[in-house]
Amino acid sequence: MNFAPGIPEYIARAEALFPAKLETASLAEKRAGYTALCQAFDGPRPVEIEVSNLAAPGPAGEVPLRLYRPHAPLPVPMLLFMHGGGFVVGGLDSHDGICADLAHGLKAAVLAVDYRLVPEHRSPAPEDDCWMALLHAVGRSSELGIDPERIVVGGDSAGGNLAAGLCLRARVEGSPRLAGQALIYPCLGLEVAAPERFQTGDAPGITRAGMIAYRKLQLGEAWEDADPVSVPLLAKGFEGLPPAYVIAMEFDPLRDDAEVYAERLGKDGVACDFTVWPGLIHGSLRARHSCPAAGAAFAHIVAGTRALMDREPNV
Repeated sequence: MNFAPGIPEYIARAEALFPAKLETASLAEKRAGYTALCQAFDGPRPVEIEVSNLAAPGPAGEVPLRLYRPHAPLPVPMLLFMHGGGFVVGGLDSHDGICADLAHGLKAAVLAVDYRLVPEHRSPAPEDDCWMALLHAVGRSSELGIDPERIVVGGDSAGGNLAAGLCLRARVEGSPRLAGQALIYPCLGLEVAAPERFQTGDAPGITRAGMIAYRKLQLGEAWEDADPVSVPLLAKGFEGLPPAYVIAMEFDPLRDDAEVYAERLGKDGVACDFTVWPGLIHGSLRARHSCPAAGAAFAHIVAGTRALMDREPNV
């Protein structure tokens, strides 16, 4: 694998921070270890970003949220961000630095969702929490200083799955109208929908077997009958979905998920800006401060997401 400069060092540091022995640790230890891993690569929050903790009413109690808002004339566009972590680990703190940097780069608000995790809360619990967070943001848009016509949903890995699912659910419900979907090396259910399309081998960061194990924790063994909101590639069609920005990494078994999703969006008339970034692996968001190629990919993510926010309606 011809990794980008800085990625081998990133891999070595990540593996030292999150050793293989944690795979047999308790859920609490795994979650703490994952958050510590993510935070180890963060820089300080940009000083011009205002951060506040909020909550949305949810089906099983409040859904914690964290709002990152730049010092800019209001209302601003907003990215509703769902974190990665295989639906099992991650939260507001693991992706705090990423969300702050996104808000700074986008010159837009970012609202992070602390959805319930599996296996304690299997689908549709995570999906329902994200849906309630979206409705809450739209309903309180004036108070939050955001433009309800310029809301993009997005996330990395499992968060990308949740974001794509929100687009499908909004289509069924008829609202809210979303400005776009920004998916960062998303897992979208290729292992369920079309395993014959696997082309990319395992690489540091995640394995296909690991992703399947996470998916079974999320859905159980009868995953072939899952709701497309939980497994977006099971959808029969993608007509009428919001335009998409999708980025995959060259050395990532989930690259195939992103490629097939982009292909199917295009086939059904949905605009999609799809990029495979050379030399990078799954989880490269964390390397944005230490690897030039990861930093360039992060800038591309910011530009692609902002383009969705600035797009004219129905274009």
